[in-house]
Amino acid sequence: MLEPDTMRLCNKSVLSLLILVSSLSLEAQQADKPAAPSPQTQAAPLTVDRDPVRSPDAETPAAAGGEPLEKKGSGYVLHTDVEEVVLNATVLSGNNQLVQNLKKDNFQVFEDGVKQNIVSFQHSDLPVSIALVIDNSGSMSKKRPSVNKAALDLVEASNPQDEAFVVNFSDEAYIDQEFTSNVNKLRDGLAHIESRGGTALYDAVVASADKLVSDASRPKQVLVIVTDGEDNASTLSLEQTIRRVQELSGPVIYSIGLLFGDEMSHAEVRHARRALEMLSTETGGIAFFPKNIEQVDEIAAEVARDIRSQYTIGYHSTKPSTQPGFRRVQVTAEEPGGGKFTVRTRTGYFPESRSKRSGAKKQQP
Repeated sequence: MLEPDTMRLCNKSVLSLLILVSSLSLEAQQADKPAAPSPQTQAAPLTVDRDPVRSPDAETPAAAGGEPLEKKGSGYVLHTDVEEVVLNATVLSGNNQLVQNLKKDNFQVFEDGVKQNIVSFQHSDLPVSIALVIDNSGSMSKKRPSVNKAALDLVEASNPQDEAFVVNFSDEAYIDQEFTSNVNKLRDGLAHIESRGGTALYDAVVASADKLVSDASRPKQVLVIVTDGEDNASTLSLEQTIRRVQELSGPVIYSIGLLFGDEMSHAEVRHARRALEMLSTETGGIAFFPKNIEQVDEIAAEVARDIRSQYTIGYHSTKPSTQPGFRRVQVTAEEPGGGKFTVRTRTGYFPESRSKRSGAKKQQP
């Protein structure tokens, strides 16, 4: 077997090409729409230590929205409906507690202000593909042991059929463990700590979202970010990053910002906080800002509960799929007595990119 450093070099060109293609696609789509000029739109390369692990065969999991999974060879193929918009929604009560006893009739979905007809509804613990995207810059050196423990605890508190991969990033992003359900392999991937260089957060998010869409075997996908600073090394902007994830109908993003201490100015903390809040809010996740490193493990447990408690709602848009442009989505939920709940889901999607993604078949090991 090749040594890890040799494997990184062998695969760097392949992943660099993948991110280059994604970035060129983003540039081409933005050329058709007016946008603020940016100095550069190509993401930094994503380099891989490849030790591919396939999860052991398991019972056929339920697909998002109830779509059928067809046995094919040693795996399963998910057939998705290109016209169906699928939303993962978290419902909270007035005292911020998870609400888990609602039915389809308790929900309403609106697209650009127009009520939509819900065609599929599910509330079950669906298996998830998770990207663990962990800051490996110089300022993280003393925080990484606690962060690594929290990340592993999150995986262990999740569905046993979940799969995850590890991305460590500084001014470049490295996949230090491919998709696996093996906690020991994830622990080894998280242990690749170098803690140097800058913080190319946005490039790491786009590269990880692209990988989830292309390689994940679970229809439901989540990206967990842990960072202690403001992005200072990416080629993509915050706005370009959010748009790319929306174009992919990409993962729900949960952010953990370790913005305590005196390493950053008030302005830097404000900018870093805004970026993490936007990444999470626009995709249906939530951003956490612990007051100290000891709170990270508790937050990881809360993220795991949130993921396992979501409702999956599908609808067919009243607009033709060929009509371009961003579509804003809102979901509301009411209890039988008329009281309203808070619903957290992604803010919208781009139909043209959605169709390209859902038309693909994903094989489940």
